[in-house]
Amino acid sequence: MKEEIRLMKGNEAIAHAAIRYGCDGYFGYPITPQSEVLETLEELMPWETTGMVVLQAESEVAAINMVYGGAATGKCVMTSSSSPGVSLKQEGISYIAAASLPALILNVMRGGPGLGTIQPSQADYFQATKGGGHGDYHLIVLAPSTVQEMVDFVGLGFDLMFKYTNPVMILADGIVGQMMEKVQLPEQRPRRTEEEIRKQCPWAADGRKDGRKRNVITSLELESSKMEVINHQLQARYREIEKNETRWEEIGVEDADYLIVAFGTIARISDKARELAAEEGIKVGIVRPITLWPFPTEAVNKAARGKKGVLVVELNAGQMIEDVRLAVHDNLPVEHFGRLGGIIPSPEEVVTALKEKIINK
Repeated sequence: MKEEIRLMKGNEAIAHAAIRYGCDGYFGYPITPQSEVLETLEELMPWETTGMVVLQAESEVAAINMVYGGAATGKCVMTSSSSPGVSLKQEGISYIAAASLPALILNVMRGGPGLGTIQPSQADYFQATKGGGHGDYHLIVLAPSTVQEMVDFVGLGFDLMFKYTNPVMILADGIVGQMMEKVQLPEQRPRRTEEEIRKQCPWAADGRKDGRKRNVITSLELESSKMEVINHQLQARYREIEKNETRWEEIGVEDADYLIVAFGTIARISDKARELAAEEGIKVGIVRPITLWPFPTEAVNKAARGKKGVLVVELNAGQMIEDVRLAVHDNLPVEHFGRLGGIIPSPEEVVTALKEKIINK
């Protein structure tokens, strides 16, 4: 398939991108607002064109363990779900992280806690960035704000997960999963041959019977001293990721008096608020973290220098604000504004919050 420009939903774009970036297997389970990922893959039938396996598992738990098995063989595999479904996957995600395996997980967030609502949310920030399962581990977390980034981050996620043998999560709010925009789909990336997989993933379990030592994939280690070594190896990898893979976007930061920090589609709403504020003579800059982990700590700190205050805008009760407050070294007010239950704030509300919480406080 050649490059192509299409109009489509974010969820549909994920499915097209998975095929075009050479995914070997998708294992998922339907849940609103991300069900179109699985539905689109079933409609496209990539098993007939690229050989990609698409399977609706019997549950979210089954799906993530199928990803675990596929990743253990060095295949390019992924899953997708929404907030309650990702909660069910947490044990498997922890196992995948401990076993140092490449896997891509999409979370199209909906409102909670509990079953909550099918409306959009950003309330899984803690779950994604702090390691929602047990143990000391990290996912690389990418936060798209456009449908084009939904496409691009599939390719980036595949590259990063193999580069660091570490799971990657695309943390998308329900807005970008359901919204339609023009996107440019990439040219078809050829799937790797078995020889290429063995070369790229020498650690993979490949069922070898030629006398060579078999690779055993596990997250279990009963000897404490060896488990400590594994943990130190993981932490060294995370430091390398923090050094090399932090990503963010800045808009109008240099000459601003105030700073807004927001991710995903809420950053787009905040950018419109920036324009409205400018009409009133209020100079506002935006920092949009693209990697939520590793968080762009130094970039936020640098952008906040010389400002009069920072407003963190999120579609939750206040989660990313903890990382922003840790990042901002100057004695500046750092306040939060968010809507809950799937209510999306307007740009006008963001401007009002900036005035009430920072400017006129």
